[in-house]
Amino acid sequence: MKRLIRLLQWILKAAVLFTLFAFALNNQHETRVNFFFGQHWLASTNLVVLATFTLGVATGALGMVPRWWRQRKAARAQQAPAPAAATETSPDGT
Repeated sequence: MKRLIRLLQWILKAAVLFTLFAFALNNQHETRVNFFFGQHWLASTNLVVLATFTLGVATGALGMVPRWWRQRKAARAQQAPAPAAATETSPDGT
């Protein structure tokens, strides 16, 4: 059963790879990306899609950094040993 699942995973990965490869071959046209003030960038469609994906992943990861820091700090505080309890002494010091 485990071998069958592993085989199905490889078939799925191969199908995704083939689909992306076919997409890349079918979209080799030059694309113009317009920016502000009349600036533009000419590149192949594949490069534009890859750059957009990369910028999206980077933006998402940077947006998660503060939450990661808070969770990491909370995990460290939870793992740290509790401070030793102070021993109570009587007012006269004995």
